[in-house]
Amino acid sequence: MAVFIELLLIGVGLSMDAFAVSICKGLAMRRVNKKQAFVIGLFFGGFQALMPFIGWALGTQFESYITSIDHWIAFVLLVFIGGKMIAEAVRPEDENVEIDKMDPPLDVKEMFVLAVATSIDALAVGITFAFLNYPIGEAVTIIGLTTFCISIGGVYVGNFFGNRYKKKAELAGGIILVLIGVKILLEHLGFVG
Repeated sequence: MAVFIELLLIGVGLSMDAFAVSICKGLAMRRVNKKQAFVIGLFFGGFQALMPFIGWALGTQFESYITSIDHWIAFVLLVFIGGKMIAEAVRPEDENVEIDKMDPPLDVKEMFVLAVATSIDALAVGITFAFLNYPIGEAVTIIGLTTFCISIGGVYVGNFFGNRYKKKAELAGGIILVLIGVKILLEHLGFVG
């Protein structure tokens, strides 16, 4: 149960970039298009599931070389990714390179680029899964479904509430990833049981 909760929190943390972009997609819609919201969820959820698997596959190739320092790698990657998300969330709006000018119709090429861009962090997290022996099937399923649901929710939030919560969502996601990285390090150093 503890692993499930941890994976769910990782899924929520990783999905915040996709949530932010989904809000932008929702902003561009006069009314929520349920079919487009579903497709947006599929793109983001699918890539958030695929990228950790690719990272895990790469990480298993190097496992024998890095097992003594795996907890440090997980800590550094998660804190780096979370810190980057926090920095982007607190950066002034005019410097932020979000994609706010999206056209209402969905462009498959654009969705592909957005899905890859918002799931790069998940690739690094997947590498940590290999070092920490996480159940990869369960991990990618939970992360993918969480992102799918949160992305659809993001379209609705964007359409209903506007741009107001985008920064807060990214900040929350970054904080979650940093805290999970700290927890992993403290567990392996013996400070937390």
